[in-house]
Amino acid sequence: MSLAGWIRLIIIAGSVLALEVACRTGAVPVLTMIPPSEMASSLWKLLISGRVNGDIVFSLTNVISTILLSVLGGFVIGAALHAVPRLRHALDPLLSAYYAVPIFVFYPLLIVMMGIGPPSLITMGAMFGVVAMIINTLIGLDRVPAAMMKTSAVMQLGPLRSLLFVRIPAASLHLVAGAKLAIAYSIIGIVAGEFILATAGVGKRIAFAYNDFDNQMMYGLLLLLLTFTITVNLALSHLENRLRKRWGQ
Repeated sequence: MSLAGWIRLIIIAGSVLALEVACRTGAVPVLTMIPPSEMASSLWKLLISGRVNGDIVFSLTNVISTILLSVLGGFVIGAALHAVPRLRHALDPLLSAYYAVPIFVFYPLLIVMMGIGPPSLITMGAMFGVVAMIINTLIGLDRVPAAMMKTSAVMQLGPLRSLLFVRIPAASLHLVAGAKLAIAYSIIGIVAGEFILATAGVGKRIAFAYNDFDNQMMYGLLLLLLTFTITVNLALSHLENRLRKRWGQ
């Protein structure tokens, strides 16, 4: 593990230990938060009992669908905009200001159009994540070295082969960064959307637990979400580091 990795691990472990001590000593009231060890224990009991397995499968299916739609759709749209400069110039201000608009203002429209269920959830999540992927795709394709494009022209590669074998590998660092953001935003969109757009899912379970003052279930499921998100992020960070070494950056 690199030095940065050890520092990150020490910070996380120290934060968890400090929170454990604060909860155990009463500095943080038990009605506000339970100790991290109890969160882990509650999560384990929930998984063993099978009480929330259906909600986990529901949320995971929606998250995977949303991630695929955000990442692949964002890349395709970004590549298309890069190939049509006039259209990109027209849409640049909209992309720059996109996240200034709260996406949840569209949820009544989504309910009317798609009802309460997976279609509206996936659409909401994709609306959160897709633009991050579009922007990073544009940045990555913009920064492909000119020498590589000249080599592509000398080798007489067509537009499609140039994209697949020259532009995408050269822009891979930015594409992975865009995927990290798109995945994080997609998870946020799905879980938050389940509070208002679903009758099942981890987000809905957390909302019910919060209303019922069921800290064991609420914090157990929050720990599950945190663990899943961190694991995916670490995997993408590992891929990003390997790409940096490969490109000598």
